[in-house]
Amino acid sequence: MANHNHSGRQLASKWAKTEALMSHPGIVPHIPPTRRYSPSQLRMMLDSHGFVVVKPVVGSGGSGVIKVFRDGVGFAYTFRDRTTRFSSFDGLAAGLGSRVGRRPYLIQKGIQLATVGGRPIDYRVKYVKGARGWEYRSMVGRIARRGLFVTNLSQGGQMVTASNGIAASLGSSQVKAKKGRMRELTVMSTRVLEQRFPGISHLGFDYGIDRQGKLWIFEVNTRPH
Repeated sequence: MANHNHSGRQLASKWAKTEALMSHPGIVPHIPPTRRYSPSQLRMMLDSHGFVVVKPVVGSGGSGVIKVFRDGVGFAYTFRDRTTRFSSFDGLAAGLGSRVGRRPYLIQKGIQLATVGGRPIDYRVKYVKGARGWEYRSMVGRIARRGLFVTNLSQGGQMVTASNGIAASLGSSQVKAKKGRMRELTVMSTRVLEQRFPGISHLGFDYGIDRQGKLWIFEVNTRPH
Protein backbone atom coordinates (compact mmCIF):
# COMPACT_ATOMS: atom_id res chain seq x y z
CA MET A 1 0.00 0.00 0.00
CA ALA A 2 2.84 2.39 0.79
CA ASN A 3 5.06 3.91 -1.86
CA HIS A 4 8.12 6.07 -1.44
CA ASN A 5 8.55 9.69 -2.46
CA HIS A 6 10.52 12.75 -1.44
CA SER A 7 8.37 13.48 1.61
CA GLY A 8 8.98 10.15 3.32
CA ARG A 9 6.52 7.29 3.28
CA GLN A 10 3.10 7.73 1.82
CA LEU A 11 0.28 5.70 3.23
CA ALA A 12 -2.70 5.65 1.02
CA SER A 13 -5.03 3.52 3.10
CA LYS A 14 -7.17 5.35 5.64
CA TRP A 15 -8.04 1.94 7.02
CA ALA A 16 -4.42 1.07 7.94
CA LYS A 17 -3.93 4.39 9.71
CA THR A 18 -7.26 4.21 11.54
CA GLU A 19 -6.40 0.72 12.80
CA ALA A 20 -3.00 1.90 14.02
CA LEU A 21 -4.50 4.83 15.93
CA MET A 22 -7.20 2.63 17.45
CA SER A 23 -4.48 0.55 19.11
CA HIS A 24 -3.86 3.46 21.55
CA PRO A 25 -6.37 3.76 24.41
CA GLY A 26 -5.83 7.52 24.71
CA ILE A 27 -6.68 8.12 21.05
CA VAL A 28 -9.53 5.66 20.50
CA PRO A 29 -12.28 7.79 22.15
CA HIS A 30 -11.52 10.54 19.61
CA ILE A 31 -11.97 8.41 16.51
CA PRO A 32 -15.52 8.23 15.17
CA PRO A 33 -16.67 4.58 14.90
CA THR A 34 -15.54 3.40 11.46
CA ARG A 35 -16.45 0.30 9.40
CA ARG A 36 -15.71 -0.96 5.92
CA TYR A 37 -18.55 -0.14 3.56
CA SER A 38 -21.22 -2.75 2.87
CA PRO A 39 -25.02 -2.44 2.81
CA SER A 40 -25.38 -4.48 6.03
CA GLN A 41 -22.76 -2.34 7.85
CA LEU A 42 -24.49 0.80 6.56
CA ARG A 43 -27.81 -0.42 7.94
CA MET A 44 -26.25 -1.13 11.33
CA MET A 45 -24.42 2.21 11.48
CA LEU A 46 -27.56 4.16 10.50
CA ASP A 47 -29.56 2.30 13.16
CA SER A 48 -26.92 3.25 15.75
CA HIS A 49 -26.11 6.81 14.72
CA GLY A 50 -28.83 8.13 12.39
CA PHE A 51 -26.22 10.02 10.37
CA VAL A 52 -23.00 8.68 8.84
CA VAL A 53 -20.37 9.74 6.34
CA VAL A 54 -19.31 7.40 3.55
CA LYS A 55 -15.87 8.07 2.05
CA PRO A 56 -13.36 6.40 -0.25
CA VAL A 57 -10.60 4.44 1.51
CA VAL A 58 -8.07 6.13 -0.78
CA GLY A 59 -8.36 9.81 -1.67
CA SER A 60 -8.20 13.24 -0.11
CA GLY A 61 -9.56 16.74 -0.37
CA GLY A 62 -13.10 15.81 0.56
CA SER A 63 -13.75 14.39 -2.89
CA GLY A 64 -16.18 11.51 -2.96
CA VAL A 65 -17.48 12.11 0.57
CA ILE A 66 -21.19 11.28 0.92
CA LYS A 67 -23.41 12.16 3.88
CA VAL A 68 -26.08 9.51 4.58
CA PHE A 69 -28.90 9.94 7.07
CA ARG A 70 -32.35 8.86 8.20
CA ASP A 71 -34.91 11.27 6.79
CA GLY A 72 -38.28 11.08 8.51
CA VAL A 73 -39.61 7.64 7.62
CA GLY A 74 -37.05 7.12 4.85
CA PHE A 75 -33.38 7.68 4.07
CA ALA A 76 -31.34 10.20 2.14
CA TYR A 77 -27.83 10.94 1.00
CA THR A 78 -26.15 14.23 0.15
CA PHE A 79 -23.33 14.42 -2.36
CA ARG A 80 -21.84 17.87 -2.96
CA ASP A 81 -24.94 20.08 -2.74
CA ARG A 82 -27.56 17.58 -3.92
CA THR A 83 -29.70 15.45 -1.62
CA THR A 84 -31.41 12.31 -2.92
CA ARG A 85 -34.23 10.77 -0.87
CA PHE A 86 -35.40 7.15 -0.70
CA SER A 87 -38.47 5.63 0.88
CA SER A 88 -36.70 2.34 1.71
CA PHE A 89 -33.28 1.22 2.85
CA ASP A 90 -32.98 -1.06 -0.19
CA GLY A 91 -33.52 1.93 -2.44
CA LEU A 92 -30.83 3.85 -0.58
CA ALA A 93 -28.38 0.93 -0.78
CA ALA A 94 -28.96 0.57 -4.53
CA GLY A 95 -28.58 4.31 -5.11
CA LEU A 96 -25.37 4.47 -3.10
CA GLY A 97 -24.10 1.27 -4.72
CA SER A 98 -24.20 2.85 -8.15
CA ARG A 99 -22.31 5.90 -6.85
CA VAL A 100 -19.74 3.92 -4.87
CA GLY A 101 -19.11 1.35 -7.61
CA ARG A 102 -16.32 -1.15 -7.00
CA ARG A 103 -13.97 1.12 -5.08
CA PRO A 104 -13.52 0.40 -1.36
CA TYR A 105 -15.28 2.89 0.91
CA LEU A 106 -15.62 3.24 4.63
CA ILE A 107 -18.48 4.38 6.82
CA GLN A 108 -17.88 6.73 9.72
CA LYS A 109 -20.27 7.91 12.39
CA GLY A 110 -21.43 11.41 11.46
CA ILE A 111 -20.36 14.18 13.82
CA GLN A 112 -22.49 17.31 14.28
CA LEU A 113 -19.71 19.86 14.02
CA ALA A 114 -19.71 23.19 15.82
CA THR A 115 -20.58 25.92 13.33
CA VAL A 116 -19.73 29.49 12.40
CA GLY A 117 -22.80 31.32 11.10
CA GLY A 118 -24.52 27.97 10.55
CA ARG A 119 -21.61 26.60 8.50
CA PRO A 120 -19.61 23.61 9.87
CA ILE A 121 -15.96 24.21 10.76
CA ASP A 122 -13.13 21.72 11.04
CA TYR A 123 -9.38 22.02 11.51
CA ARG A 124 -6.20 21.01 9.71
CA VAL A 125 -2.93 20.69 11.62
CA LYS A 126 0.29 20.28 9.63
CA TYR A 127 3.05 18.56 11.57
CA VAL A 128 6.42 18.05 9.88
CA LYS A 129 9.63 16.32 10.89
CA GLY A 130 12.71 18.45 10.28
CA ALA A 131 16.31 18.39 11.44
CA ARG A 132 15.23 19.38 14.97
CA GLY A 133 12.39 16.88 15.20
CA TRP A 134 8.65 17.32 14.74
CA GLU A 135 7.21 20.83 14.54
CA TYR A 136 3.90 22.52 13.74
CA ARG A 137 3.72 24.20 10.35
CA SER A 138 0.14 25.39 10.66
CA MET A 139 -3.13 25.05 12.57
CA VAL A 140 -6.06 26.39 10.59
CA GLY A 141 -9.83 26.27 10.74
CA ARG A 142 -11.83 25.63 7.55
CA ILE A 143 -15.41 26.83 7.33
CA ALA A 144 -17.63 25.04 4.81
CA ARG A 145 -19.10 26.93 1.89
CA ARG A 146 -22.73 27.76 2.54
CA GLY A 147 -24.91 24.73 1.77
CA LEU A 148 -22.04 22.24 1.74
CA PHE A 149 -21.13 19.90 4.57
CA VAL A 150 -17.49 19.38 3.49
CA THR A 151 -15.08 22.13 4.50
CA ASN A 152 -12.27 21.51 2.04
CA LEU A 153 -10.85 24.62 0.45
CA SER A 154 -10.92 22.90 -2.94
CA GLN A 155 -14.73 22.81 -2.49
CA GLY A 156 -14.91 26.54 -1.77
CA GLY A 157 -14.38 26.58 2.00
CA GLN A 158 -12.97 29.56 3.88
CA MET A 159 -9.78 29.51 5.94
CA VAL A 160 -9.34 31.14 9.38
CA THR A 161 -6.76 30.71 12.14
CA ALA A 162 -7.54 27.84 14.50
CA SER A 163 -7.86 30.34 17.36
CA ASN A 164 -10.37 32.47 15.48
CA GLY A 165 -12.32 29.39 14.40
CA ILE A 166 -12.59 28.02 17.94
CA ALA A 167 -13.53 31.43 19.30
CA ALA A 168 -16.21 31.96 16.62
CA SER A 169 -17.75 28.50 16.99
CA LEU A 170 -17.36 27.75 20.72
CA GLY A 171 -16.39 31.03 22.41
CA SER A 172 -13.00 32.60 23.15
CA SER A 173 -12.81 30.97 26.60
CA GLN A 174 -12.37 27.60 24.83
CA VAL A 175 -9.43 28.52 22.57
CA LYS A 176 -6.54 27.60 24.86
CA ALA A 177 -7.96 24.25 26.03
CA LYS A 178 -9.03 23.06 22.57
CA LYS A 179 -5.74 23.99 20.92
CA GLY A 180 -3.86 22.28 23.76
CA ARG A 181 -5.93 19.12 23.31
CA MET A 182 -5.34 19.18 19.55
CA ARG A 183 -1.59 19.38 20.18
CA GLU A 184 -1.72 16.50 22.69
CA LEU A 185 -3.58 14.26 20.26
CA THR A 186 -1.22 15.25 17.44
CA VAL A 187 1.87 14.24 19.45
CA MET A 188 0.29 11.01 20.70
CA SER A 189 -0.92 10.01 17.22
CA THR A 190 2.41 10.85 15.60
CA ARG A 191 4.23 8.54 18.02
CA VAL A 192 1.88 5.68 17.18
CA LEU A 193 2.09 6.25 13.41
CA GLU A 194 5.87 6.62 13.45
CA GLN A 195 6.24 3.31 15.30
CA ARG A 196 3.92 1.55 12.87
CA PHE A 197 5.14 3.25 9.69
CA PRO A 198 8.81 4.26 10.15
CA GLY A 199 10.03 7.02 7.85
CA ILE A 200 6.95 9.23 7.79
CA SER A 201 7.81 12.93 7.90
CA HIS A 202 4.77 14.97 6.77
CA LEU A 203 1.44 14.61 8.58
CA GLY A 204 -1.80 16.49 8.09
CA PHE A 205 -4.39 15.95 10.82
CA ASP A 206 -8.06 16.64 10.12
CA TYR A 207 -9.84 17.43 13.39
CA GLY A 208 -13.42 18.31 14.13
CA ILE A 209 -14.94 19.73 17.30
CA ASP A 210 -18.58 18.82 17.83
CA ARG A 211 -21.32 21.02 19.26
CA GLN A 212 -20.60 19.67 22.74
CA GLY A 213 -16.95 20.69 22.41
CA LYS A 214 -15.52 17.18 21.97
CA LEU A 215 -12.52 16.78 19.68
CA TRP A 216 -12.57 14.15 16.91
CA ILE A 217 -9.82 12.89 14.59
CA PHE A 218 -11.35 12.38 11.13
CA GLU A 219 -8.25 11.54 9.20
CA VAL A 220 -4.47 11.71 9.13
CA ASN A 221 -2.95 12.44 5.75
CA THR A 222 0.61 11.22 5.35
CA ARG A 223 1.34 13.53 2.44
CA PRO A 224 -0.79 16.56 3.23
CA HIS A 225 -1.56 19.11 0.55
